[in-house]
Amino acid sequence: MQDFTKSVIEIIKNIPKGKVTSYGQIALMAGNPRGARQVSRILHSMTRKHNLPWHRVINSKGMISLPIGGGYEEQCIMLEDEGVTFDEKGRVNMNKFSMTKSDLDVIQLIDENSEFINKIIDVEY
Repeated sequence: MQDFTKSVIEIIKNIPKGKVTSYGQIALMAGNPRGARQVSRILHSMTRKHNLPWHRVINSKGMISLPIGGGYEEQCIMLEDEGVTFDEKGRVNMNKFSMTKSDLDVIQLIDENSEFINKIIDVEY
């Protein structure tokens, strides 16, 4: 398994209940700022094997990427059960529900990737 894949899995495993993050944020934290699609593939292929909280990963617009009737409702319910709310357009307030630096302190990443953690915290939505 490649280091990027290992990092992505570890990051996703450690998204706290009631918090979300985007595919792009995960890619950036794992060391590949252009790897959002790769994160999506890893999430899809590794969720069962690693028991990943897949429902806590949303797109950069703060929206669920799954289509209605194709997992959207399940993801929405799972997030709402954790206290995550949606506005009238189906968006999550990323300022309120996105992982924070204190949330990331529990993630043990390779030292060379620590600069990415600091970069992502400063992203404004």
